[in-house]
Amino acid sequence: MTRTPLFQLPTTADGALPRLGFGADYNPEQWPREVWAEDVRLMRLAGVNLVSLAIFSWARIQPGPETWDFGWLDEVMDLLHAHGIAVDLATATASPPPWLTTAHPEILPVTASGETVWPGARQHWRPTSPVFREHALRLVAALAERYASHPALVAWHVSNELGCHNIYDYSDDAARAFRNWLRTRYGDLDTLNHAWGTAFWSQRYGDWEQILPPRLAASHPNPTQQLDFKRFSSDALKEHLRAERAILRAATPDVPVTTNFMVMGGTKGMNYADWAAEVDFVSNDHYVLPGPQSRDELSFSANLTGNLAGGRPWYLMEHSTSAVNWQPVNLAKRQGELARDSLLHVAHGADAVCFFQWRQSVAGAEKYHSAMVPHAGADSETFRAVAELGRVLGELAPLAGTRREPAQVAILFDWESWWASELDSHPTSLLDYRREALDWYSALLALGIRADVVTQHGDLERYRLLIAPVLHVVPAELATRLTRYAHQGGHLITTYFSGIVDQHDHIWLGGYPGALRDLLGIRIEEFGPLLEEDSVLLDDGLTGTLWTDRITVTDPATEILARYRSGEYTGRAALTRRAAGAGSAAYVSTRLGPDGLARVLPGLLDHADVRSELPEPARGRVELAVRTDGGQRYLFLVNRTDQAVPVPGLTGDPLIGGALLGADGLLLGPRDVAVLRAPSG
Repeated sequence: MTRTPLFQLPTTADGALPRLGFGADYNPEQWPREVWAEDVRLMRLAGVNLVSLAIFSWARIQPGPETWDFGWLDEVMDLLHAHGIAVDLATATASPPPWLTTAHPEILPVTASGETVWPGARQHWRPTSPVFREHALRLVAALAERYASHPALVAWHVSNELGCHNIYDYSDDAARAFRNWLRTRYGDLDTLNHAWGTAFWSQRYGDWEQILPPRLAASHPNPTQQLDFKRFSSDALKEHLRAERAILRAATPDVPVTTNFMVMGGTKGMNYADWAAEVDFVSNDHYVLPGPQSRDELSFSANLTGNLAGGRPWYLMEHSTSAVNWQPVNLAKRQGELARDSLLHVAHGADAVCFFQWRQSVAGAEKYHSAMVPHAGADSETFRAVAELGRVLGELAPLAGTRREPAQVAILFDWESWWASELDSHPTSLLDYRREALDWYSALLALGIRADVVTQHGDLERYRLLIAPVLHVVPAELATRLTRYAHQGGHLITTYFSGIVDQHDHIWLGGYPGALRDLLGIRIEEFGPLLEEDSVLLDDGLTGTLWTDRITVTDPATEILARYRSGEYTGRAALTRRAAGAGSAAYVSTRLGPDGLARVLPGLLDHADVRSELPEPARGRVELAVRTDGGQRYLFLVNRTDQAVPVPGLTGDPLIGGALLGADGLLLGPRDVAVLRAPSG
């Protein structure tokens, strides 16, 4: 297997290649020049070899419409190169400068209720504004021309967190662009009217100019209009990415182009499964969210990012050394969590680990956001932990360029189902698509089962067990694909509110779960959503919340795995499984949560002949992730607990972490990460 590095990092003083990237967003414009020399000294001390530069520097680079100031940036680029630090150079288009918004307020976004989003924060621009596009691309061209041959440049960074604050714009620019997008998608108004179901509520359109974004309306806006606007909004930002990328590739065809995704938490407006092919390598930002599944969510997001990258290495462009500034309560990380969080991303394929930001700001909205150099300075626990992480990443140089090794189990994550299942005017507003997917992932972690989080663009047939929670949008071709998967020996699990609509958000008629009804061998006439405070009992003491289904078994091959023991559907099937060709298809009709799923999954895993790769004492307490180059396997063992955990029976050459337990296994300290290198096969 050929190793594929992200980019060529500079050589170290001893001639060795620092194979893993390590660094941060660097914002020297926030500091006087005398600080810059100290910055690079500390960077070398910490093992930093990569920074992202000029992310929010438009106003500094271009102080006026015809005024340019590259002198400071030239100086910083030269300084970094002289100290062996590579640059991921941003196009600086993330936030327009005051002179531009003053001269052209028509670039400012508009909310669904018609309010203007004013300057004063960041990302105050319309993705479809031709005026903004003209000025942004002029800046990109100027940067590309000036730095195309600079030796520090190893990658281009388009904008920053595209769509973080401006994904949905309802302006007249957006309306015109939306209509053009719809013309391309549907071709003619009759096709659009059918797709949108405009016979309902007298919404039939007779002219393209009558169509608007789903602005504030008297009642529930047309659901397919809403779904298409979400598709369009993701595409509009993708087109901006492409526009900047075209200029960069023309000037520097050998310099890779990326942009930082935000695969984390509730960030759902950008369809990254669709965007991944637009970048030369995938990059992601991730911040830990508080709650009982916080580290599971980190793993889930890193796992999904690695699969968006197609198993190839990717770039963790931002995460935090400690507390952030934007949560209601911003908790500092505990001892060991800085390293564990970072290395868990590496376990799932990251070949560069970077933070926001290098030096903690003294002013501005993010001055309480942690950094590699905190307000306390280099004489601090945070900086010492940063420097230690730099040393550890140096020890992990042998695995750079390796790929993620596929698991036997996958969770199918689908952006369009996420969007559509949470629209208004549904059986319940309490449904949380991502939470249900995360619950399955947490349950697998608790059982010591390695799983991939994948999209339908991937190779689903490689997995023995495929879990598709709340797969709400199922076009006919996907239903055929899933049926073929099961008949060829795969084992499918899906859940409530799956298979319900096609790509136009039209109901599959004949009874739920619609497109998957025959494969599952069940029929549901009516949904049974639960009030927030209600729950139902199932066999074996299981408890369900959120949802129930009135299931009728329609095929003798369908086995009832559990029944409801309370509620309106007492005695009816709650969990089913149907043999399908060489495989099977199972259905879970209620939310069981991580603990309930961990009790249900063993039987489903056994049926698919899937076993944990971890020894018994480590299951549920240690996460296993594997990277490989074909000849060697790199086993990451991540202690999920605050106690020491023995991991007997796993052997290999230890690269980092853990204490050896004789010749057979190791002991992981609290929050520790160990990496073992072992031959494949």
